[in-house]
Amino acid sequence: MVLRKIVHIDAEKCTGCGLCVPKCAEGALRIVDGKARLVSEVYCDGLGACLGECPVGAITIEERDAEGFDGEAVKKYLGSEYSPHRAAETTPLHPCPSAQVVNFSLSTTKLSAGHLESKLSNWPIQLTLVPPQAPFLKDTDLVIAADCVPFAYANFHNEFLEGRSLIIGCPKLDDVQFYKERLTQIFRANNIRGVSVVNMEVPCCFGLLQAVRQAMAASGRNIPLRHKVVSIRGRSVLSDSTPSSIGGA
Repeated sequence: MVLRKIVHIDAEKCTGCGLCVPKCAEGALRIVDGKARLVSEVYCDGLGACLGECPVGAITIEERDAEGFDGEAVKKYLGSEYSPHRAAETTPLHPCPSAQVVNFSLSTTKLSAGHLESKLSNWPIQLTLVPPQAPFLKDTDLVIAADCVPFAYANFHNEFLEGRSLIIGCPKLDDVQFYKERLTQIFRANNIRGVSVVNMEVPCCFGLLQAVRQAMAASGRNIPLRHKVVSIRGRSVLSDSTPSSIGGA
């Protein structure tokens, strides 16, 4: 072990977008379980070529005791079947499109009769992939919907999406504590004008509303909240608005 400079990844900030991976010539970074990880200390030269690629500032250089950089080990690793650079020989090496932030305008093209146009205006939409500083979150009305809602509620696009940004998630299958923390970051970092939460009628789905309420309280923001519940048959079964302060609730 030697005292030297080496990459440090803040797992709480990291969104797993993968932008840092191709910038590391030594292949020291890999996405594991949705987060960027240091494969091995011996592969990291500490020069920080990956730093400028992180959109959320999750990567820094720290000085600490670590295994020394091993150039020979890097050469063997890059030639192995496990190396991300080896995989790039057959697969173009680029960040996963699922996490590439996009804010796009709706089409004005005239559509054929019977064709319904999508009202979606941002990407990504999965809460796990949305960076708290994403441009489409600035000064927006935000819709936070359970994953199943757009499949069950036929009028979802027309009623909720036009002129709004969208985030989706599943409180039953995902980490709700992570949801609370990520939503708290989003509410603190952006001037959210209003939030519409849409969840299914099944009991577990109400965890999404609870996560939003707790995140608002933790952020200290006063944001108008609208809540809608959809039945598994695609009908609206409850709708209410809370125009007063939610952040202090």
